[in-house]
Amino acid sequence: MMKLTKKAAGFIVLGALLTVALTGCQSSEATSPATGQNTANEQNTGEGATNANAPASESSEEKGTEAIKEGSMEKEGNVVLKELAFVYNEHTIAISDTANEDQMEQMLGKPDNVKSHTYSADDGTNMDTLIGFTEKVYTYPGLEIKTISIPEGKQDSIFHIEITDPKYATVRNIKAGDSLDTLKDAYPEGKLLGDGAANEEDDFRYEPSNYVDVMSFHIKDAKVESIQIYSLLD
Repeated sequence: MMKLTKKAAGFIVLGALLTVALTGCQSSEATSPATGQNTANEQNTGEGATNANAPASESSEEKGTEAIKEGSMEKEGNVVLKELAFVYNEHTIAISDTANEDQMEQMLGKPDNVKSHTYSADDGTNMDTLIGFTEKVYTYPGLEIKTISIPEGKQDSIFHIEITDPKYATVRNIKAGDSLDTLKDAYPEGKLLGDGAANEEDDFRYEPSNYVDVMSFHIKDAKVESIQIYSLLD
C-alpha cells in the first residue's frame, strides 16, 4: 500500500512538472506571434507614413511649380519664362537667354549702335550691387535689348527688351499698334494697372507670380504703343 502511494505521488509530481513545462511553452509561443505582429505593424506604420506624406509632397511641389511658372511655358531642362519673349525671323528671343554680339547679329542683324558699361563704385550710377558687372545696350530701329554679364567673363544674358516696331511680335503675336481688346484676349492673365480708361494712357502688365520677370504693354488711345519685357536685377 505504501509502495503504491509513493508511486502515485511520483506520478503526480512528474505530471505537475510536465504541466508547468507545457504551460511555459504555450506562453512563449503565444508571446512570439504578438511580438512579430507588433514589428509588422511598426513597419506598416512606417510605410503608411511615407505613403501618406508622398501625395502631400507631390501636391506641394506642384503648387511651387505653378507659383513659379504661372502664365508661362516650360523650356527644356528647366522652368524658364519662355513667354517673356518676342519673335523675329523665326528666332525666339527671351529674357535670361544668353547672347553675345555675334549671336545678336545672327538673329537680328547688325545693330545701329552698341554701348557697353562696366559698373564701378565711382561711376555715379549708385548701383553698388552691380559693381563689376558689364551691361551692353543693343539699339535697332524700334528695338532695344540690354544684356548683363557677371564678373570673371561669364556669358552675357538678356535682362531688358523694349519694342516699338510692329515687326517684333510677342510669342502670342501681340505687337505695337494692336488694340487693347486684342491684347486682353491674348493675355487674359494680365491686368491694367490704372483705371483702364480707353482714351487715356495706361500700362497692361503680364507677369508670373515670382514678381521678378515682367511683360508690360504701354497703352495709349486704346492701342499698344510699346512693349517692355524685363527682369529685375538684384
